[in-house]
Order: sequence, then C-alpha cells, then structure tokens
Amino acid sequence: MKSIRNSSVRFFLFVVVAVFITFAMISVEARKHHSNRNKPHKHLKDKGSNGHNAPDPATNSPGPAPAPLPYYGSYPTHSIIFDVLSFGAKGDGVSDDSKALLAAWKAACKVSGAVVEIPAEFKFLIKPITLQGPCMPHLVLEVDGILLAPPQVGAWPKSGLFQWLNFKWVHDFTIQGTGKLDGQGSAWWSPSGVYYIQKRSKHNPDMKVPTALRFYDSHNVTVRDIKIMNSPQCHLKFDSSSGIKVNNITIDSPENSPNTDGIHLQNTKDVEIQHSNIGCGDDCVSIQTGCSNIHVHHINCGPGHGISLGGLGKDKSVACVSDIVVEKISLQNTLSGVRIKTWQGGVGSVKNVTFSSIEVSDVKYPVIIDQFYCDKKICKNQTEAVAISGVKYDRIIGSYSVQPLHLACSNDVPCTDVDLIDIQLKPSSNGFRGFRQALCWNSYGKSQAPLLPSSIDYCLRTESRSVKRIARSHTEHICPP
Repeated sequence: MKSIRNSSVRFFLFVVVAVFITFAMISVEARKHHSNRNKPHKHLKDKGSNGHNAPDPATNSPGPAPAPLPYYGSYPTHSIIFDVLSFGAKGDGVSDDSKALLAAWKAACKVSGAVVEIPAEFKFLIKPITLQGPCMPHLVLEVDGILLAPPQVGAWPKSGLFQWLNFKWVHDFTIQGTGKLDGQGSAWWSPSGVYYIQKRSKHNPDMKVPTALRFYDSHNVTVRDIKIMNSPQCHLKFDSSSGIKVNNITIDSPENSPNTDGIHLQNTKDVEIQHSNIGCGDDCVSIQTGCSNIHVHHINCGPGHGISLGGLGKDKSVACVSDIVVEKISLQNTLSGVRIKTWQGGVGSVKNVTFSSIEVSDVKYPVIIDQFYCDKKICKNQTEAVAISGVKYDRIIGSYSVQPLHLACSNDVPCTDVDLIDIQLKPSSNGFRGFRQALCWNSYGKSQAPLLPSSIDYCLRTESRSVKRIARSHTEHICPP
C-alpha cells in the first residue's frame, strides 16, 4: 500500500514539473521576441552590390483610394509573439526560410491570440507553402518585412503550382502589417514562361499559374494594410469561404501582366472589400459563381479590367450570383468599368446587383453586360444562358474611349429589370476614336434622367409579362431563391 502511495506522489510531481516547463518555454519565447524588438537583429539584410540596401523594384502604383484608412496598429500587448527569426529564418532574401515560417505557424497555431511575426527590414524567400488550420482563435500573421516568392519558373515544385501562400481551414484569422508580399511573377508573364507552362501542361492538363495568396474553406478572415505585388497570376483569392474583410490594402502589378486579377472570389459569401488601391493586368475585383452578399466600396482601380462579375457559365456550368453592391469606385484607364460577363450555354442566374457612384476616366467600356463572352477567336452559338435580372446602374459619371454603354444580352434569355439612372458619360479628350451610341440588345427595364449620351434614354425595352416569364423559366429550381 505504501509503494502505491509513493508511485502516486511521484506521478503527481512529474505532471506538475511537465506543466511548469511547458509554460516556461512559451514565456521565454515571448520574452525573447520582446528583447529582439528592443535592439536590432544581427541577421544579414539584403544588400545591393554597392553595400547599400537594395532598392525596391519600380511599381505602377495607382493613385490613393478615396478616404484611405489609417494603419490599424499592432496586435494587443498581451499577445504571445512567434518571430520567424527565432525559428531559424535568415531574412537575407536568398536562403529558403519556408521551414522557419511553417515552424512558427505550427507553434502559434496552438496558442489563442498568438502572432506570427515577419519582422521589418528583412526579406524572406518562401517557397510554395500551406499554412493550415484549424488553429486557436484570433491568430495574426503580422507582415512588416518582405516575403518573396521564387523568382524562376523552374524553381516552383509541381505540387505548388496552384498557390504560393495557401491558407486552409483558418478561422478568426488576420493578416496585417506594413510589409509586402512579392510574387516576383515577371518570369511567368514572358514568352519563355508561357512556353514552360504549355510544355508541362501536356503531362498535367489541370496545371495553372500560381496565385499569390489563397484562402480555402476559411471563415472570419481579415486582410488589411499589406501590399501584394507582382503575382504570377491572381493576387488574392478566396474560395469556399465566408465572413471576409479586406481593408486598406494595395495590389500592384503591371498593366501587361496577363491574368493577374487583384481579388478573386468564388463560392464565397458575406464579404466586404473597402478602401484599397488595385492596379493589375486583369480584373481589379472578380466575383465568380457561388458568391452572395458582397459589398465592394471605396476602391481605386487602374490599370486593369475593372470590377467584374464572371465569366459565368463556362462549359455549360451552373452559375449563381446574388446580392452584390459595388459603390464609390474610381477607375482610371481600365478596359471596362463595371461588367457582367457570361458564356453562352451556361445556366443559373445573376440577380440583385447594384453599381452606384462609379467614376470613370478614359475607360474603354464603362458599363458592360456581355452574354457572348468568348476568349477564343470563334465560340459556338448556344441557346442557354445565365439569366440576368435586377441590375441597377446609378450615377455612372466620367469619360470613355470606345463606347459608353454596351448591354449585349442573350438572344434567348433576355436581361430583365435593368435600371439606368443618372448616367453621364462623355468621350475622352485623349484621342477618342470609338462609338458615341449606347448599345442595348434584348435588355429590358427603365431609364431615368440625366442620361448622356442621349441614346441611353431609348436603349432599354419596356418589359412585358411574357418577357419576365421567359427569364424566370431559365432560373427556377437552379439557384437558391
């Protein structure tokens, strides 16, 4: 009996010591970070050939967005901080720091309110990586330094060709900071990069050019204050996610960088994107199928292709998009302003969409509905189409360089309940060579003055019961009510 009591005492003491050591390690890690923050790190910085700090590459940053938000500040002082330098990162822009970032993430993931820190004045080369949850709530990735993707196309592993930084199953998570995420994507945009992709695509038909930041099946996510630049393709993507807030970020890639969407949403709902500058080689914001309750406002877009819903319905697929508000947007020298584009042959619906307070300057096509979208020289004519209804254009003002308004709806499925209110568009003063007449094809609704050019006033047809019946017949039992 005495032996049993002695064993119990020894086991109890062992548990107490183990718990004490665990908490002591976390406390030491936090103190180590705070000590590092009070004096400079001794790790090497990225230097130029002359010994000075290497300058940032030239960018095509657009002008400031209306009413920019201030930097939100740092994380709470009581947060436990996991600095990647403490996990073995070099921060010289040359060494592979992927394992250090992953180790810091895994450690922080277990602690509520933890912060993974990318410290300022350092550059970290990160290869394609998945940062996976679920984690404890209120995890923060603080990016104050620079994260660099591999610059050579051949340096990307086959398994990492879909995304560079892949966030999976994260909840109550924030990325913030004064730093940059540089996709170094120029090699992907060149003819040699395209050839490399085509060559490898023969063995992997599903291969795609990588996205810089991708969130999959993630909820209550905030992205704020950071700069994302030069992605090989899409800069920031949300897939099958909800509760998304994007505030005060900058996205920057050249106008001639192909398919470099700024922010891409698919199968995602309850989203607010605000007070941000986006300049890229494709859509500033792209809203795809499965999206609902999306609010985009106070965005400065240019260069790029504007704010787009679609393309929807490709390869006869089902597309459902609803409850979209795009307002207080400034677009400069973009291909389009606000656009809905669908492929022939698709099914489903786009409904309850509002575009309001849109300012355009030298935009080729400020207002577009294109239900004959095609990315090839010739596309086969098909009768089915994604039904478009309940679309309001309110106060679209500025200058255009090709055509003020282009509503090309399906021959078989008309666009219904379209409102054109206070549209004032003038030809650009910079060598205008386009069309002064608005185009409306098989589109029904009403218009309200002021309207410029005057052709907008008689562009829409008056709806009838039969027209609405035809439109409804193509959406019943396909998309949620």
